[in-house]
Amino acid sequence: MATKTIRDLTDEQLRGKRALVRVDFNVPLDGGKVGDDTRIVAALPTIQYLVERGARVVLFSHLGRPKAAPDPKYSMRPVAERLAELMPGTKVEFCPASDGDEAVQCTERLQPGGVVVLENTRFLPGEEKNDPALSKAFARLGDVYVNDAFGSAHRAHASTEGVAHLLRPAVAGFLMEKELAYLGQALSDPKRPFVAILGGAKISGKLDVIEQLLPKVDRMLIGGAMANTFFKAMGLETGTSLVEDDRVEMAKSLLSKGGDKLVLPVDAVVAPELKSDARTTVVARDAVPADQAMYDVGPRTVDAFAKEIRAAKTVVWNGPMGVFETPPFDAGTLGVARALAEATAAGATTVVGGGDSAAAIAQAGLEDRVTHVSTGGGASLEFLEGKVLPGVAALDTRDA
Repeated sequence: MATKTIRDLTDEQLRGKRALVRVDFNVPLDGGKVGDDTRIVAALPTIQYLVERGARVVLFSHLGRPKAAPDPKYSMRPVAERLAELMPGTKVEFCPASDGDEAVQCTERLQPGGVVVLENTRFLPGEEKNDPALSKAFARLGDVYVNDAFGSAHRAHASTEGVAHLLRPAVAGFLMEKELAYLGQALSDPKRPFVAILGGAKISGKLDVIEQLLPKVDRMLIGGAMANTFFKAMGLETGTSLVEDDRVEMAKSLLSKGGDKLVLPVDAVVAPELKSDARTTVVARDAVPADQAMYDVGPRTVDAFAKEIRAAKTVVWNGPMGVFETPPFDAGTLGVARALAEATAAGATTVVGGGDSAAAIAQAGLEDRVTHVSTGGGASLEFLEGKVLPGVAALDTRDA
C-alpha cells in the first residue's frame, strides 16, 4: 500500500488551512547558530510546496536531548532564524510554545503562505512517551498533518505517530516520500547486480540487516570492525582488534549461509593504537600481529570492493569501512565512497543509509554524486531490517 503524500491533498484542503508538518530539524547548534543546515535544506521542497498553495505552515521538531523540560540551549529559535534566511520571500516566525493555548494562537495568527516554527517538542514530558493527551494537544495545531521527518519515523512519539491518528488527512512530505521510494525500491525490486555494503563497529547492530538482506543481494561486502568477528569465526588472529566474542558462533552461521555472497576484507591497516600519528602497516587478513589492531580495510580490499560496486546496478551502503574520523584510517571508507560515485555515473542507483555513512560521503565531498543520501540513520537501518516504521504506518494510504 502506497503512503499518501502532499500531492494527494487538494487545493481546498490546503488553501488557508494549517498544515502541521513534523520536520527533522535536529541540527547541530554552535554558539547560538545552526552549525549545519543540511536537514533544514532537505525539508525546503515540502515547506515551499505548501507555502505556494497558500497553506499556513506550522513546523515542529525535536532538537537534541533535553530532559523533557525547557532548556534554552536546545531552543528552536536559531533554527527558525536560519529557515528565515533560507526563505527570504516568506515570513517565518518563531513560537516559544509547542502545545497549549499559546501554540494554538501562534498557528491561528498565521497568514496564508506564512510559516511558524514551534518550540522543541522534547521540552514536553509526553513527547517520547507518545502521551495521548499531548497527541491531542498537537492535533489542535493543524487542519492537516504532514510527516516529513524520516529520521524520526522509527520512533512512536506523540509528534510522529500519536498525532497522525487524530489529525486527518495525515500524509508524507516530499523528503519522506523520497526516502521510502529509494529504500523501498532497493529492497522490493532492485536492478541487478544488487550489492550491499555493511560496515561499522559491531555485527550485533547490523545482524537483522544482514539476515534481511542476505537472501536479496548478489553480493554483501563486509568492512569495519564488524569484519573482525567474522575473522575470529574463521579462526584467524585478530590481535587487539574489537571483536564481539558472543557473536562468533553467529558469524560462523552467516558465513556458511552466505557462501560466496559474503565478501570479507582480504587485507587490513593495523596499528598498535588508534592515533592519527600511529605507525601503520598493511597486512593480509591472516597476518595480523597479536599486539596490534585493525582500524581500516587495506588497499587490496578497496580494489576488490570497488570492482564489485562498479559492476552493480543497485548499491545500498550502511556503515564505514574503518575508523574514518581518524586519518589515515579513512582511506578504505573514502575509497568505497569514490567507487559509489563511479557506479552512480555509470547508471547505478546508489543509496547511502544515514549516520556515519552519510558523514563519510560528505567528508569525501561526494554527496551530490550518489543517488540518495538518507537523512535517517536509525530509521534507514530499521527500514533495511524490514521493520515497520510507526511514523509511516500511521499515515494515510492510497488503498485505504
